[in-house]
Amino acid sequence: MFLSVTSAQLDAWLAAFMYPLVRLLGMMMTAPIFSNRGMAVRLRLAAGLGIAVAVLPAAPPMPDIAPGSGIGLLVLGEQVLIGAAIGFVVRLVFAAIDLAGSFIGMQMGLSFALFFDPNSGGQSAVLADFMSMVAALLFLSLDGHLILVELLLRSFEWLPVGAGLQGQGWSFVPRAGAAIFSTGLLLSLPVLAVLLVTNAALGVLTRASPQLNLFAIGFPVTMLAGFFALILLLSNLGPAFQNLFELSFEAVPALLKSLSPAP
Repeated sequence: MFLSVTSAQLDAWLAAFMYPLVRLLGMMMTAPIFSNRGMAVRLRLAAGLGIAVAVLPAAPPMPDIAPGSGIGLLVLGEQVLIGAAIGFVVRLVFAAIDLAGSFIGMQMGLSFALFFDPNSGGQSAVLADFMSMVAALLFLSLDGHLILVELLLRSFEWLPVGAGLQGQGWSFVPRAGAAIFSTGLLLSLPVLAVLLVTNAALGVLTRASPQLNLFAIGFPVTMLAGFFALILLLSNLGPAFQNLFELSFEAVPALLKSLSPAP
């Protein structure tokens, strides 16, 4: 007795596996931690396959659309965009933290302290990388990677496969990206305020005693003041980062609902 499988059954099995997998891989392309270039591509692909197999039983039924058909390829492309948008919204938080580190390093005089960052593929400021590592460790300690997988699974309820996308909903992404600059500036304001007072004091001191070499004493004093302010700020960075992570997680369903076509 031979096992016979029809093409309709094969298409249904492929659709039930391919659509969640493609959306998951799209998220892993842009999401923090998952998109780290330090992880090999094969390892990321294997992790995506493992997560897809794990969440497949909890996923809702997939539409009866053959992945190899023209409509199926269009749906696969939509899943890549949806997954990338989910990861990008959470990635914006790390971009804001990187920007805050760049602001602080520039005012401290560490803007020249650059090294090659394998994650971004280019040079980045040392202080920005330090704050990014702190944010990544906090993200993992808060199970942010597991929350991302849960959001991906729930995304099939907010935006089902094959429902289509609303073009106007993509305006949510640049609006969220516009908040990067303001958020990064707010994160760096305490240290920038200390450095502003330090520079003002150095200016008054130089004015009172012109024989002092501002370049000789200004650079080490500014660095020491910046590091001292940063040490005091570290104890408050945890709640601030956690609040930003929660806001990004809340933004994901808002994005998906804005992309969902109006009933």
